[in-house]
Amino acid sequence: MTLSKSSLPGWIMAYILIFHRNGIKMHSKCLKNNVIPVCSASLLLCFIFFMFTGTAWGGPAPSGLLCELLAQPEITTIGDATPEFGWIVNSEINDNMQTAYQIMVATSSALLEQNNPDKWNSGKIAGVNSQNISYGGFALSVNQSYFWKVRIWDKLDEISSWSAIQEIKTGSSLSGYNTARYKQLSSEVSPVSVTQIEEGRFLIDFGKDAFGYILWNLPQVILRMGTADTTLIEMSAPEQPQGTVVEIHFGEKLENGVVDRSPDGTIRYYQTTVTLDGSMEYEIHPPGTTTGISIPPEFGRIAPFRYVEMVNCPYIVSTANVRQVSIHYPFNDNAASFQCDNQTLNDVWEFCKYSIKSTSFCAIYVDGDRERKPYEADAYINQLGHYSVDREFGLGRYSYEYLLSHPTWPTEWKQHSIMMAWADYLYTGNSEALTENYYTLKNDKLLQQYAREDGLLNTDGLSDIVDWPSGERDGFVFEPVNTVVNAFYYHTLNLMKQIAEVIGATGDAQQFALDAAQVYQSFQSVLFNNQTGLYVDGEGTTHSAFHANMFPLAFGLVPEDKKQTVVNFVISKGMACSVYGSQYLLEGLYLAGEEDAAFALITSDSTRSWVNMMREGSTISMEAWGIAYKPNLDWNHVWGAVPANIIPRFIAGIRPLTAGFNKAIIHPHPATLNQFQAVISSIRGTISVSMDKQTNNCTFQLMIPANTTVKFVLPKNCDSYNYITLDGIPITPQTDGSLRFIDPIGSGNHVVVCQ
Repeated sequence: MTLSKSSLPGWIMAYILIFHRNGIKMHSKCLKNNVIPVCSASLLLCFIFFMFTGTAWGGPAPSGLLCELLAQPEITTIGDATPEFGWIVNSEINDNMQTAYQIMVATSSALLEQNNPDKWNSGKIAGVNSQNISYGGFALSVNQSYFWKVRIWDKLDEISSWSAIQEIKTGSSLSGYNTARYKQLSSEVSPVSVTQIEEGRFLIDFGKDAFGYILWNLPQVILRMGTADTTLIEMSAPEQPQGTVVEIHFGEKLENGVVDRSPDGTIRYYQTTVTLDGSMEYEIHPPGTTTGISIPPEFGRIAPFRYVEMVNCPYIVSTANVRQVSIHYPFNDNAASFQCDNQTLNDVWEFCKYSIKSTSFCAIYVDGDRERKPYEADAYINQLGHYSVDREFGLGRYSYEYLLSHPTWPTEWKQHSIMMAWADYLYTGNSEALTENYYTLKNDKLLQQYAREDGLLNTDGLSDIVDWPSGERDGFVFEPVNTVVNAFYYHTLNLMKQIAEVIGATGDAQQFALDAAQVYQSFQSVLFNNQTGLYVDGEGTTHSAFHANMFPLAFGLVPEDKKQTVVNFVISKGMACSVYGSQYLLEGLYLAGEEDAAFALITSDSTRSWVNMMREGSTISMEAWGIAYKPNLDWNHVWGAVPANIIPRFIAGIRPLTAGFNKAIIHPHPATLNQFQAVISSIRGTISVSMDKQTNNCTFQLMIPANTTVKFVLPKNCDSYNYITLDGIPITPQTDGSLRFIDPIGSGNHVVVCQ
């Protein structure tokens, strides 16, 4: 049982407090002044007390516990014989860091409450790392529940309280490496409105599209039909009009105020019926589809819908007696937020954030309802968005590893597997997956076997895609040496160099660096048109499509002396790519310092915009900008939710600078914004930044979790301000070219003022 202050004898309590607060030096002073009647043995007693007991009165307890990267391991099972633990370090003081930790693991929570673990007591272990700590106790058994907790010591050697106890469950087998994930869960959503269209006909609007079905609870009143006026009669279950057949129409779209029975593309519409049989509750599923990734049978068939229309219904339908049952992966709606003084941007953020949640219905990243199939490019954009809106890492890893063994057909999609692997490591700091999958990434996904002597890939015979759908390619001319494919190749070579360094493959890392340097030089000499100042689509053509310049800009292939011409060309084209391509267009513009152009595209209301998706009626990101750009598009395609990651990563500017957010960068790109506030939940805790720009000053408030430091880069809108303070103290920012920054800033709450 955890000891409290009141459960200790007064003299022990006093001695412990003095020892804890003032250190060993205070011990002799206390003895000299006869403050506490103890012998030297009490010093040992005090040490033992703090090492091997838990107290409820220490510093702030660790929170945000993770096991195998899961925040709720109790609702699933793990298959790793030596699972990794992680936690958030909390502190009441700024610039604090963990210096040591202690973990206890037991077969019951009662044993942990007594600080009597029977599986593992790590003791005090010196170390700053608060993530990816491997289990080191007695062997775990299959199909067993275990319980763990942790406490830490900070930079002042102050000890924290114990964390809350977390339960973990092992599966039917345990191995050296295993990726855990959750199963789907269901959430009930009440309608935002119910409209009676005519007698016995009701239109139900749930406000947002979701994958699921409906629950209908019959009221205790019946609508007498076939009379001149509407009459309500009290009903009990036996008196129900049994045998009545009620039509149920599920749809994503309305037409003339009712569910559209013939929507364009693969915008969904389904019809079914329910026969009243005396029950008081009906679970009604749309016919849906059975293609692609299967849904657990306990959920039945599900489909995306926002609206339900009931016809020939003898009951009053209200917001109180019908619910949409939404199927999705566990999701914390409060893990991330963004608000600013531009309502369009706020709307785009909420639209894309919800898209990440609602499209997780398969418990793996899929492309949408039409195929329900994972694709690498879709999954990468989904992964970046998921990391940006929730503190969730298992689904991204599971999806990327599934695609390693279930690759899809496009050339560049295979290259995205390397990008997913690196993003997984960068956001988690966990290198297990890199080690486990290294040779698959190197031998199958890098495509180095197609390299010529000059280093460039010749992918003749493969399925280069450039962009999708095909009408979004800006007239791109396909050649065996493809500029877009080779831009990805250069990028993935650089990532493989870093991956090799992480896992200790030093020789490979050196070779990847040499290969990347060769590709860079050959890219300039073979694929750049000196007359136009632009990159051509491939070797053998003089055509310069938008994509042949957008991707090199995003991947750092454009030398400084060539950059302005390329940037001007890219900006002049506008959003001349698909929703998929917008990921790289926006990244390229932000990395080139063109935040105004990027901001204009994100908040545009043209037909190629997120505003247009909402205007056409969707509440989840679309497969394309609109029906005009892909006749068979669906209204639930998460690769269209690019701003879910672009807004936190570039407008707010919060990104991991080193793996696992040991160090982060906050580099806002507010463009025309005067105010914004952004919050993300990193693996190490909540990071937030807000900006308030007035006529003569600009104020930034930063919140940084303990055990993390930040490099804060002043945005362009502060270029005219030369007097900078950090927490009220004048400071001279460091510089890197035109960038000004403060590095490092420690944990806690900080205020930066530019004036």
